[in-house]
Amino acid sequence: MVLALLIGGCGTDEMSLTEYVDYLNAMEARASQRADALAAASADITDFTPQHLQASLEAAVEIRKEIEEATDGIVPPAQVAELHDLIFDWQTQFMSVEQALAARAGTTEDTDADWTQLSASPEMAAYRASLAEGKQVCNDFQARLDATADRGVFADTPWIPTEMAEVVEAVLGCRWFPEDPATVYQWPPPSADS
Repeated sequence: MVLALLIGGCGTDEMSLTEYVDYLNAMEARASQRADALAAASADITDFTPQHLQASLEAAVEIRKEIEEATDGIVPPAQVAELHDLIFDWQTQFMSVEQALAARAGTTEDTDADWTQLSASPEMAAYRASLAEGKQVCNDFQARLDATADRGVFADTPWIPTEMAEVVEAVLGCRWFPEDPATVYQWPPPSADS
């Protein structure tokens, strides 16, 4: 596995900017493939139950754990260390929120009353709040990346901001964030008229 080879070669020395982006690209390729497969499988479910939610969240946590394990031992280059922390600190926090909601969903029956309770639960509120925070992390990342690029940090490697943005898109899943996180798994579902 490419990831295992990369992890073994990292050690604790600070990576060069190119090594760092190449490393994240390799990690992202595997995680992105699994996340896309999970999203496609979830989209194919016509009668989504709390147990489907539990299974989806648990699968998402496994993908995040793999990313966390792959990034734990690396020392990012100083010029992107703040960006690195922004991305991976949120992801670590979100994993525990996903795990709590998965556990709660696992105790919920597929009835309107139980879906309503799940929708109004503290675990769901934390999940929605974390989604909103993640969406903001995506925006903050892009703003900080642009500011870093404006300072000329990437003058010798002008391709890196684009590569990093693509990696972050895949790791955080910026494209998957809902328009309004407050309505995620809302029960009863919002009507088309509202």
